[in-house]
Parts: sequence; structure tokens; C-alpha cells
Amino acid sequence: MPESAETNGSEGSVERLPVPGAPVTGLPAARTAGPAADGTGDDPLDRAVWRLRSRGCWEDAAALLAPHVAAHPTAALRRAALLVERCMFTGTGWAEAEDALRYAEARAGTDDERGDAACERGHLAYAATVLGVRDRADEARAALGRAAALLPPAAEGRALLDFRRGLMAEHIADSPQSARAAYRRAHAAATAHDDPLLLSFTWRHLAGLALRDGELAEARHGFTESLRIREELGYLIGTAPALAALADAAPEEDAARLRAEAARLFRLMDGVPTWLADHLTTAA
Repeated sequence: MPESAETNGSEGSVERLPVPGAPVTGLPAARTAGPAADGTGDDPLDRAVWRLRSRGCWEDAAALLAPHVAAHPTAALRRAALLVERCMFTGTGWAEAEDALRYAEARAGTDDERGDAACERGHLAYAATVLGVRDRADEARAALGRAAALLPPAAEGRALLDFRRGLMAEHIADSPQSARAAYRRAHAAATAHDDPLLLSFTWRHLAGLALRDGELAEARHGFTESLRIREELGYLIGTAPALAALADAAPEEDAARLRAEAARLFRLMDGVPTWLADHLTTAA
């Protein structure tokens, strides 16, 4: 499923992701998103962008940032990140995301900005690979490696970079141990930088690995934390996947209720994220 739309193990092979706890994200980098990226800050623009983004209205959110991209490289990158996220959740809009990302890359003027742009480039290539659009795994590796070289260890953007390197390790390199180490680094950094949305993703993916290892109690805890954060933030577009993931680790009597609620939200969001559809076909 695409909240993690990931892949398998071999270097060039790609498969559609059937695992409910698997990862799909298009989070804007912590640096580019800013401290109020979850809509909790005082800036009216941040709040408006978050309201639209959290409901899957990525084009409208990107349009709000468009007047600012010429003067502010971070706004250009934030706009590109929104359009990359749309690709991951809907499987559409690739050309627009590419154009926005190329513009943001051209506007980047510092190593941090270039590193954040490379992180988004890697994530776009990863999304195309795991969603079966085109195998761009080599491009994703190169871009994320470039980001790692540009971003200092203490940079805020490093948390998201570590998370995305975890996705690559789990779904493309088929290395769950490397993925777990990367997710844990991302989790610690997201905690230090007070980035609750990213924490919802690290909780989710660590729980997915726990479920894969048969650690049901650990998996339930992680999925529950992920769902709790998303509900508290009002991240509606990510709530159905969180419910479906928790259902996979829940007792039988709770699983049906969780999947039914996930299906209801999925319909409410007009079938987005698209990769969740197959997983919910049996839900009422």
C-alpha cells in the first residue's frame, strides 16, 4: 500500500505493496515545511496550507504557495514537496511535480536547501519505483546520498532524510535491519525537533517491522501511537491507512470495526490514497 508504497528486495525489481503497515509518504522536509507545517503555528498561510494538505487538496495548497516561490527558495521547495506527496497518494501529477521540483532545485542557494531538494528528488524517484510507474531506484539512491552529503548531522531535514532512507532499505533493498536503524534515527530526530507528523510515520513503520517479526504487542503500540497523532493533528488523508494498519495487528473482534472505519474514511476522501483500495475490498 502506498503509505509506504515500497518494494521488494532486488535492485531493479518493483512490486506493488500489499503490506498494510508498509510505508508511503510524501512529507515535506521538516526544514522546508517549517515549524508550523502541521497548522499549529500562528502564520495564516501555514494554517491554510495545512488544512488543504491534510484533506488531500494538494493542488490547492500548492497554489497558495505559488506567489511566494520566486522570492523564497523554501516556499518553492515546500510547494514541490506537496506535489510529490500528491504523486505518492494518488499516483497522478508526475509532470507537475517534476516541474516544481526542478524549479525548487534551481532556486536552492545553500547546502541545506540543496540537501532538502535532493531529499525530495529521491522521494519522487522512490514513489515512481514503488508505485510501478518506472524503475528509478538508482536515481532515488543517488539523490538521497547527495542529500546526506549536503545536510549536516544536526540539520532538521536530516530526520526526514533518515526516514526516507529507511523506506529505501525496507522496500527496495529488502534490508529490514537497516530500515529499522534508519527509522529509529528519524524517530529520535523527529522527537528532538518536535515534528509530530513525521513521528506518526516513524511509529507506523517501526510498527510494520515489528508486525513482520511477529511482535504483536509492539506493533499494536506503534500503530496506535501513529493513529493517535494523526487524529490529534487532523491529518485526515492519513487516518484511513493508520486505521487499516492497526487492524492488521488488532484482535479479531476489533479488526473488522477498524477496517470498516478505514473504508468509510477512504470513501469520504474519494478513494485516496489509491493504494489502500485493495486492502479494504472486504470492509463494509
